[in-house]
Amino acid sequence: MLEKIEHQFEKTAIVGIVTQNQDEDKLREYLDELEFLTYTAGGEVVKRFSQKMDKPNPKTFVGTGKLEEIKYYIKDNDITTLIFDDELTPSQLKNITKELDCKVLDRTNLILDIFAQRAQTSYARTQVELAQCQYLLPRLTGMWTHLERQRGGIGMRGPGETEIETDRRIVRDRISLLKEKIKTIDKQMGVQRGNRGAMVRVALVGYTNVGKSTLMNAIGKSDVFVENKLFATLDTTVRKTVIRNLPFLLSDTVGFIRKLPTQLVESFKSTLDEVREADLLLHVVDISHPDFEDHIASVNEILKDIKSNDKATIMVFNKIDAFKSVYFDENDLSIEKTTKHFTLEDWKQTWMNKIGEDNTLFISATDKLNFEEFREKVYEAVREIHITRFPYNKFLYPEYKEAIENESES
Repeated sequence: MLEKIEHQFEKTAIVGIVTQNQDEDKLREYLDELEFLTYTAGGEVVKRFSQKMDKPNPKTFVGTGKLEEIKYYIKDNDITTLIFDDELTPSQLKNITKELDCKVLDRTNLILDIFAQRAQTSYARTQVELAQCQYLLPRLTGMWTHLERQRGGIGMRGPGETEIETDRRIVRDRISLLKEKIKTIDKQMGVQRGNRGAMVRVALVGYTNVGKSTLMNAIGKSDVFVENKLFATLDTTVRKTVIRNLPFLLSDTVGFIRKLPTQLVESFKSTLDEVREADLLLHVVDISHPDFEDHIASVNEILKDIKSNDKATIMVFNKIDAFKSVYFDENDLSIEKTTKHFTLEDWKQTWMNKIGEDNTLFISATDKLNFEEFREKVYEAVREIHITRFPYNKFLYPEYKEAIENESES
């Protein structure tokens, strides 16, 4: 009889600080997200540490007293991994590692580790390894000692696991090699994008885990991997999609996140090219998440960074079926409603509806709620772009609309 083997999560503690730029509520949101990131990577958070400071301690991030408290807790509770919510400097990492007998990671390292787990294709693995090497290079001195003492598990995947003895020169050579490899693949992908012709391109963008892959599967009858974890999708998936006889290309892109490591933005530039070259963006938002407003702001900031913030955009508020409760009332917002009481008219009376002016939708990709309006809105937007690009295509003019609809129904 085979024994059931359960997955063992690493016992983990997480650390954050309250500063002038980050109050307690904001820290709680970030630590909630860090805990989800830790779970995605294979860890179980058993303790949170926080401290109020004007700014991080340049030597140990937190104060010496707090670090002493963390040290004793780790020893008494067999904590294997400590994760900081902000990126540690090389000297901070080195100093903290000297004091604590456990793995020490920061938010950037954790996200890179998740990407290393999720990368499926050779291209994605190359991008992740480049980002890891760029992160690793200034931290070599501290990390080699650290890795000799603790191997395996969260934060140890990728180049850090197999190249402990590597010196800076070899890592720099590796970075150069990976950049050349990515450059070659980028050219190939550029040719592929060029070969797609002049079809209208639509890209799904949004925070990680908002339901972009689920939505793509629902629209285009695709089989994109879906999981309730962060960064389930790394590789861009492009599918030819047809709505009412109007074809276009739909792409599912990597999810964004607050405090996205700069190394990843750099490494995944070509993946983000799908966004840059898109004619229309579908900005998907998880409306059931309490921090969805911050998520919108983070996505908009990254779109601005990659010079794609001026593209035609439809705001798609997803997961209306999972929305727990909100106060809706025309006068004093004093009446609490549960999910089953919400109608589309309720949603359209909220401030969210004004974000995209006439280009805002409220749907559930899982239950396909309000999918007809969604398809109609996307069709009209794609059609408008198509008419501009192909002004002599008779099938897009109003007098042929009825004929197209009849053909679709038949």
